[in-house]
Amino acid sequence: MYSLRLALLLFLPAIGGSAVVVNPSEGVAGCTPEWPSTKNPRDSDSKIERKTSAQREKVEDIFEFEGCKVGRGTYGHVYKAKRKDGSDPKEYALKQIEGSGLSMSACREIALLRELKHPNVINLQRVFLSHSDRKVWLLVDYSEHDLWHIIKYHRAAKANKKPVMVHRGMVKSLLYQILDGIHYLHSNWVLHRDLKPANILVMGEGQERGRVKIADMGFARLFNSPLKPLADLDPVVVTFWYRAPELLLGARHYTKAIDIWAIGCIFAELLTSEPIFHCRQEDIKTSNPYHHDQLDRIFSVMGFPQDKDWEDIRKMPEHPTLLKDFKRTNYANCSLIKYMDRHRIKPDWRSFQLLQKLLIMDPTKRITSEMAMEDEYFREEPLPTQDVFGIFPIPYPKREFLTDDDNEDKGDSKNRNMSRPNTDVDQPPSKRVRMTQGPPQQQQHPNSSSGNNGGPGTGGGGNSVNCGGNGGGSNMQQGGSYHHTGGVHHPSQMNAYNTGNPSNQQPTFRYN
Repeated sequence: MYSLRLALLLFLPAIGGSAVVVNPSEGVAGCTPEWPSTKNPRDSDSKIERKTSAQREKVEDIFEFEGCKVGRGTYGHVYKAKRKDGSDPKEYALKQIEGSGLSMSACREIALLRELKHPNVINLQRVFLSHSDRKVWLLVDYSEHDLWHIIKYHRAAKANKKPVMVHRGMVKSLLYQILDGIHYLHSNWVLHRDLKPANILVMGEGQERGRVKIADMGFARLFNSPLKPLADLDPVVVTFWYRAPELLLGARHYTKAIDIWAIGCIFAELLTSEPIFHCRQEDIKTSNPYHHDQLDRIFSVMGFPQDKDWEDIRKMPEHPTLLKDFKRTNYANCSLIKYMDRHRIKPDWRSFQLLQKLLIMDPTKRITSEMAMEDEYFREEPLPTQDVFGIFPIPYPKREFLTDDDNEDKGDSKNRNMSRPNTDVDQPPSKRVRMTQGPPQQQQHPNSSSGNNGGPGTGGGGNSVNCGGNGGGSNMQQGGSYHHTGGVHHPSQMNAYNTGNPSNQQPTFRYN
């Protein structure tokens, strides 16, 4: 069934007319193919066109969205939209995918979202395929906020010496809903593979106020048991700051543990308002998963992985390179305990104990989403709530409209391609990324300390490192959904959102 639907989606752009409307709940409207006979293929094509012409609608005839652009990037454009006839006051997001026809990335995202229904996964309402310009439009629920902007709000307050941390009840509610959504995906044999704050949307005022929506399934993949080497198809996945160490070391048989690591990174960022593994490397070569500076950042926070802690590390393709590059570097005084202590997160707190389980170097020992949801952290007060904002007013600004003259690339034009492949050909993230840095005083933590001389994770001979790196991090994050026009921004990357069935729903995918 999955392959058939994928084939139908690929078939749609060839159909004549102004636009084909696909409603996920109704299947592919008007697209039951009448296969051409060997005698008259053109007559059969005409029949299909006549049969579907009455059902085609132009997206611009149904929705008002001119002048309401809220996002722009390599993926295309995103608009805030409302129905023209006024029959539905609800706000929607229209994502126009860049390029002509359906790319494999867009096709995969559409096919998955038509099957996935969960309160914490984006909801694909309709798909519009315009024949005149071969554009693809995705209609999804409109989300007013995302974690990138929420964290940025708190980081700005921190930089202005008016620290207002994310409320601990809100952090817990956000994390629980993220885990719930990912547990649903993993239960359906789906790896998200690009989790980051900008892809975690949060609904604004309305019926679903404060509901988390996991967005952007463009990188998502189905996985099987036994695992097949996904790395053969996509050698590089996940935005660098949220990329698990096994990926950086070239793992071919990566698992759902890569999503768990990314969630751990997001959790740490919510607790501290700083990206935990922020890396300032400028040149990123995506043909090779190995990335020295990103690994250095991870080790400066976590310490160097020892064989006893990660037995399979020697099996990693890039392990020889790792030993060669880091043989003279000492991380003996670096640990997650010390890093979080500088951010006033104590090791006896339940939040820290769960974070440790999410950020275990060895992917086979990393906690699962289901186990994480049952952690004691979620059993102590304050308990997680469906509305992450709780009873409080929403302090975060709404999204701003962009114009064609707005140069939203000022802060991130050189980063823009980081988070998405080319829309026409499914490629890894782009080859070059330049991070935009904030002022030095915002990035250097006053309590950062250096380690003693020693080899990797030991105590003798070698270069010492600044354990924990920069406690501050930058005002820019890689990747993104929507973004405002002011300040420093991340690459714009809108995604779709959702309401649906509870997480105990049985898996919807079948495999032979």
